[in-house]
Amino acid sequence: MSSSHLTATTLPDALLHDIEQAGYYPALVADVLKAAIGPHSVDAHLVQAETTIDTETVRRHITVLVMSGGRLVIAHADDHTPSLDAPTVVARNVATATTETVPLSAIRGVMLTHVVNSPEKYRPGSLGREVTVTIGWGTVSRVDMLPAACGDPDCAADHGYEGTITADDISIRVSADADGERNLQNALAFAAALSSATGH
Repeated sequence: MSSSHLTATTLPDALLHDIEQAGYYPALVADVLKAAIGPHSVDAHLVQAETTIDTETVRRHITVLVMSGGRLVIAHADDHTPSLDAPTVVARNVATATTETVPLSAIRGVMLTHVVNSPEKYRPGSLGREVTVTIGWGTVSRVDMLPAACGDPDCAADHGYEGTITADDISIRVSADADGERNLQNALAFAAALSSATGH
């Protein structure tokens, strides 16, 4: 596929607006999405930006979920600080952007968790001010292995290994107070559209 064809691909105005609002290198994020989506149309989308503070470093992160052409396209972009192994290396800002494409038929579940403050005052139809959308597709699983141990502190026997298998999934948390009411409604609408598309 030629680069000119990718450049000609356009994203819907609503998706571009949400990427611009997120404020994390919008041109880069848009181009990464165009390359992953290709000629297909966008059926639904969700954009979530997050800023974390690690010791003295402020790191930004954006996740974009797009339903397109019977697929779920997942795009991540992060700040990345390269290690300075030599004193001659000049520090510079680096962003990494990754996309993953999952067939909708492979998605095993869409979970929507509502967080409701003061549930005794809950008003019917309000559904709270915060939701977490979790999507699982199980194409990759992470195995965490540790040496097995018994309860005897003096035991020197080899008990083999024990571990846990964690299915690959993604979670997006959206709060009306932190992200705005519009983003919360977008998250609910995206979860409903994805649930409907994968429930057949």
